[in-house]
Amino acid sequence: MKLGDGVEQTLHCATLLAGLPEGGLLSAAALAEFHGISPSYLLKHLQALSKAGLLHTEPGPRGGYRLARTPDRISLLDVVLAVEGPEPAFRCKEIRQQGANPLPAKYFKAPCQINAAMLRAERAYRAELRRVTLADLLAELAADDDGTIAARGCAFFDQHMRHPKPDT
Repeated sequence: MKLGDGVEQTLHCATLLAGLPEGGLLSAAALAEFHGISPSYLLKHLQALSKAGLLHTEPGPRGGYRLARTPDRISLLDVVLAVEGPEPAFRCKEIRQQGANPLPAKYFKAPCQINAAMLRAERAYRAELRRVTLADLLAELAADDDGTIAARGCAFFDQHMRHPKPDT
């Protein structure tokens, strides 16, 4: 199974956004710069996360993105489904019903063993992704950090963090 680059990019962006102070925002351009990735490609995926209710988008020149939920309420599966869509990785085309000598229809009442096995694997894969949250990733990162990673993030926030224009 191969997931698109957008999954990795949005997971890293979401973990970075999880560290923002209350009310802080980061632009798509800043997120792309931090990770050294294409802003236009990233923007498409950030919009998918917004549409899925995972990110809050603040429009305008002082706008940007922040998490719409707390990190413990965003699973890896939430991000994967927002970026890749809900379809399973394996999609059976029922090729056993094609070809020069297909089996009679009575053999096709249940999914074939290959499809059944692939769907079991998909359920296990999704269950593991559902189990791991952004908060879990952040806790693992913090346990391995000697302060260098946190300092890098803080310096980046100091330079790039935005605050929405207050309501007047």
